[in-house]
Amino acid sequence: MRDQRRRCLSPVPCAAAGTIAGLLLAGCAVGPDFRSPALATPTGYTATTLPLQTLASPGKDGASQRFVPGREVPAQWWTLLNSEPLDRLVQLALANSPTLAAAEATLREAQENRRAQVGSLLPRVDAGFSRDRRKISGAGFGQPQNKFSPFTLYNASVTVSYGLDLFGANRRELEALQAQVNYQRFQIEGAYLSLSANVVTSVVREASLRAQLRAAREILALQQQQLSLVEIRYQAGAVSEVEVSAQRALLAQTRADLPPLELELNQNRHLLAVLVGRFPSEAAGLPEFELDTLQLPEDLPVSLPSVLVRQRPDILAAEELLHTASAGIGVATANLYPQITLTGNYGSEAVTMGSLFGSGTAVWNLGAGVVQPLFRGGELRARRRAAVAAYDQAQANYRETVLQAFQEVADVLQALEHDAATLRADAEAAQAARESLELTEQQLRFGAISHVALLDANRQYQQARLNLVQAQAARYADSVALFHALGGGWWNRAPERDTGGADGDDQNVPAPGGGGSGRGKALSSKKQPSPLPTSPLRGKESGYGGLQ
Repeated sequence: MRDQRRRCLSPVPCAAAGTIAGLLLAGCAVGPDFRSPALATPTGYTATTLPLQTLASPGKDGASQRFVPGREVPAQWWTLLNSEPLDRLVQLALANSPTLAAAEATLREAQENRRAQVGSLLPRVDAGFSRDRRKISGAGFGQPQNKFSPFTLYNASVTVSYGLDLFGANRRELEALQAQVNYQRFQIEGAYLSLSANVVTSVVREASLRAQLRAAREILALQQQQLSLVEIRYQAGAVSEVEVSAQRALLAQTRADLPPLELELNQNRHLLAVLVGRFPSEAAGLPEFELDTLQLPEDLPVSLPSVLVRQRPDILAAEELLHTASAGIGVATANLYPQITLTGNYGSEAVTMGSLFGSGTAVWNLGAGVVQPLFRGGELRARRRAAVAAYDQAQANYRETVLQAFQEVADVLQALEHDAATLRADAEAAQAARESLELTEQQLRFGAISHVALLDANRQYQQARLNLVQAQAARYADSVALFHALGGGWWNRAPERDTGGADGDDQNVPAPGGGGSGRGKALSSKKQPSPLPTSPLRGKESGYGGLQ
């Protein structure tokens, strides 16, 4: 950080140079000039080599998913699930969310604070009027014997004052406020991404719970039929009462599994209602979702590691906090140097209201003031050291945010591969459990096996069905998690709301894919990143930990 700073070496020469620069309307800004952190990003996300596509399984949700390194993340990524009710629900949430409304209000607050700070760079002009009743003594003029009668004095004047920002304190403060504006923008994008992901995840959860309930009810109906068969055999003396009681206990246990699932479904519906800005009592008006109505995305984008840090809103927000801390060092440094203020006043003073601005009533003054801190008990240098420590903290937080982002992508890539393998295994287990149950029922009818075997086959089939449903839902949930981990494609979204400012607040918002201190277009611009480079599957940066 030290080599990034432009410093005035000593207060006296810098004061002389600053005075000349101020007269020429150009002053030096002490402290570090911020540059975007240059992190050495890895060439891949995972330590092990993962395949280009996942395993395939029988059934609608068993299609193989292909990973496409370098492909753009669509702005409305949830449309890849091919569900119009889901699309409408996400749009409803984005339109009615109080979280987004609060974030936008916070952005407007930051913009107005920045605009207010712009005024510190300009002269201040004030008009004043006063009326004073006075009685003076001749002693003040060396003539104590003279006596003066009370009189009224009217004053009307205009005062102009200007603080020369020679060392950049005001400009650094403005820089910090601009960084806060950018930070709030990325907070909005983060809230936008989290809200849409939460809605889609809740929809997937609802579909999963409905599928689990359907499977449990089908198993319950099957076990009811089996109980009827066992009771008939009991009446015929083929089985004991113990076997009938065991079948009834299994049926009761399956029936007891239904209320917790129903409760979880109702709570998920309440959550979904709140996410779209409605009361839980209005959840009945929302569409219902099934796994069969959703389509698993088969082509999944995988952003290159070097691009991820310019896409994720949380990383970009952490960078703006680092920028704010950097500007804070400049403010604390500037406070160590002289502060020069120019003032001027012009007006009129008269003993009667009607005489104001008459001949001989004009008054004026011009002045300049310089304040150089000499002794503050170490306060100013301590504040500067505190600002440097705040920068170090923001830098560490930035790095932690980047590391966590890469961990999230790595975790979800591994999860998607694991989900496909799990689904295949669960599909085979469910098929085998179904065949085993049917064979056990046939053998029981002929008395070839005991009722204990039927109970075991029932339990295995019940667990296999539930595992299969959960494995199907996990593929949807982790596909959603991948889009969330990659940043959600906000940079590809067309402008939907005015988050800009009339005084150019958008000019310093970083664009994804860019680096250094150069800033891109406004955050809401339609297409910001430059085309991503293509690379061979085993190139230096495949974006997927060495795809094969």
